[in-house]
Amino acid sequence: MFQHVEFYPGDPILSLVETYLNDPRAEKVNLGIGIYFDENGKLPVLASVRRAEIERAAEAQPRPYLPMEGLAEYRSAVQNLLFGTDNPALADKRIATIQTLGGSGALKIGADFLHRWFPQAQAYVSDPTWDNHKSIFEGAGIQTGTYPYYNPENGSVKFEEMLTFFLGLPENSILILHPCCHNPTGVDLSRAQWDAVLEIIQTRKLIPFMDIAYQGFGDDLDSDAYAIRKAAALGLPLFVSNSFSKNLSLYGERVGGLSVVCPNAEEAELVFGQLKLGVRRVYSSPPAHGGYITARVMNDEALCRQWESEVYAMRDRIRLMRQKLYDVLTAKIPNRDFRYFITQRGMFSYTGLSPAQVQRLQDEFAVYLVASGRMCVAGLNEGNIDYVADAFAEVLR
Repeated sequence: MFQHVEFYPGDPILSLVETYLNDPRAEKVNLGIGIYFDENGKLPVLASVRRAEIERAAEAQPRPYLPMEGLAEYRSAVQNLLFGTDNPALADKRIATIQTLGGSGALKIGADFLHRWFPQAQAYVSDPTWDNHKSIFEGAGIQTGTYPYYNPENGSVKFEEMLTFFLGLPENSILILHPCCHNPTGVDLSRAQWDAVLEIIQTRKLIPFMDIAYQGFGDDLDSDAYAIRKAAALGLPLFVSNSFSKNLSLYGERVGGLSVVCPNAEEAELVFGQLKLGVRRVYSSPPAHGGYITARVMNDEALCRQWESEVYAMRDRIRLMRQKLYDVLTAKIPNRDFRYFITQRGMFSYTGLSPAQVQRLQDEFAVYLVASGRMCVAGLNEGNIDYVADAFAEVLR
């Protein structure tokens, strides 16, 4: 009956993890999967999260379904974090926000909404981008292309090419954008560049869809949301998908959100209703436990302060690993410029390694990267950084 079904070879990143787990070499290092690991190479349980879980578990409670849109206190926490508590758009009730099945669920519900109400619109993702961006929008029935972004020759953004491309797009074209900590390159736009991009979006009447999965890992929680808040201040219609997987270390709890900034409260109510319908059609309601824990951390002043300090500690450890990798490689190969390791931001780095060099790292040194050369910097620690730097130096010479 199913002989006509096509073979699925598996996700390249998840398949790489499987290969890594089956590797018997003790010195192996996983720099492929996009997960934050602590100094001991472990997935951390944040103290703020643990406190919230203990408080919630202190009293046995029933486990009903959440509403389609999720917890009200969770949704308000998402809005405050993304847009700032004093944002006029919040006071004007112009932002429709739902709790979603992780950041991927937010992208899915947003893509379905756009395909339903803007059926002729095409979407564009950065070249390169997170692979699932294209898959999700194409899966929603939206024709999806790419816009110029990363320049491998000098590790910068192809900014003028990108602007020219945006200027040539028809009205209501959808742009999937990374507000901070670009995945996979780690190369972000400056504030001045964001201002120029948003001006074109406004002039050309394009639809920005910003996906922020690493808020707090770039500069800080507020600065990393600059593009989002500037777009809202300009009155742009705006889609924002966000995830707490990384900055709360709640990967398996699937905690995300979708926010849509609308021209007025009346339109926001219409959008909110259709977002709820979209959830009902796909998964009915979001997960409860992660929602309750996230809401408790975000809305309790002491827990939120503790969480912020934990986020910044994770950010600073990633920065330290970038600096150490730069220092070691610069000492070993002094005629090569490795500054890109310290100018890129967030969890990921484009290393400049070719697929052949990446394969050498895996075969000879048990160091695992994605074939594109993307590295998860959070996989580095004091115990493996010298080994990884030596391995890099060997394949780069």
